[in-house]
Amino acid sequence: MADAAYLKVENLTKKFGDFTALENISLEVFEGEFVCFLGPSGCGKTTLLRAIAGLDIQTLGRIEQAGRDISGLPPSERDFGIVFQSYALFPNLTVNRNVAYGLENRKIPKPEIEAKVTELLQLVGLPEQGKKYPAQLSGGQQQRVALARALATSPGLLLLDEPLSALDAKVRARLRHEIKDLQLKLGVTTIMVTHDQEEALTMADRIVVMNEGVIEQVGTPEDIYSRPESPFVADFVGTMNFLAGTAGTQGRVKLDGIELTTNGHTDDNDDGGAAAPGDAITICIRPEDVVTRGVTKDTDNAVPAVVDTLEFLGSFYRISLHTQGPDRTGFRADVSINLMRDLDISEGQDVVVSLPADLIRIYGEAFIHSDETV
Repeated sequence: MADAAYLKVENLTKKFGDFTALENISLEVFEGEFVCFLGPSGCGKTTLLRAIAGLDIQTLGRIEQAGRDISGLPPSERDFGIVFQSYALFPNLTVNRNVAYGLENRKIPKPEIEAKVTELLQLVGLPEQGKKYPAQLSGGQQQRVALARALATSPGLLLLDEPLSALDAKVRARLRHEIKDLQLKLGVTTIMVTHDQEEALTMADRIVVMNEGVIEQVGTPEDIYSRPESPFVADFVGTMNFLAGTAGTQGRVKLDGIELTTNGHTDDNDDGGAAAPGDAITICIRPEDVVTRGVTKDTDNAVPAVVDTLEFLGSFYRISLHTQGPDRTGFRADVSINLMRDLDISEGQDVVVSLPADLIRIYGEAFIHSDETV
């Protein structure tokens, strides 16, 4: 990855009347990188992509691409290709003509256009489809044509606006890998908007998690999943247990009267690590990190619990439990099918589980969401 960013977004704000869609966004994207803008509907991710493309000019701020200030340039003068969720293919043009469209507008000689179109259709796995019309293709094939068209002019930046959301699950999974492989092969700097955490985790070099017009966290998929910097990120990416607790002494916390050791993983945006003993805090741990095998009451961070329900989810079971203290705090544990057979867990059973110290994160009470109970 180069030292200098290929794309720089600096202090960008976008308002629609009195509504602020983006607020003071700053971001750097490096050459050859695959970055995903991830977040719920209305978080601002598509607005940010459209600002980069020049389709919605920002209210304030600056955008720079390859050292060039493009903040006020129209889309036609920016160096990008774009793929939309709706494909946006020309229905009256053949696949060949759709892919060739941008090249024809640039007055490229016809033999060069034909060679480029042939190369691109081969690249996206549609070498025999050039004479067909979009309506004769499946959704996945149409999206491949849209991708070939976006790449035809060899843009420096490829923008993907939820390109897979209109496709069924199997086609989405296949195209995820195809798009990522193609991006790696071409080395084109790519930004993709998605609300699908699985897409972001499997495709991105870095993920930009957005919420209500601001960036919550930027990091690798591993960082985002394993080291979320806010409860929003922890909750939006993957499944998380949010447990009401109190701060203890020397890095310890209390959960329903049980003292747990932690390794001090606290939210960078608050003073969770400096909470005074007795202060309310939020204890977070992912269901797959709850240890169920070989745990006794003498195990570190052992928590006696009662099994409420068992939910079969195909490759694993999700166990809903509650602590045995007066608070009866609910939480979940994910257990593989093989381990489930070995443990022979049933509803209503008393069990002892462990919450590993290095996998617990602590957030301040102010960040507890109203819907974080199990």
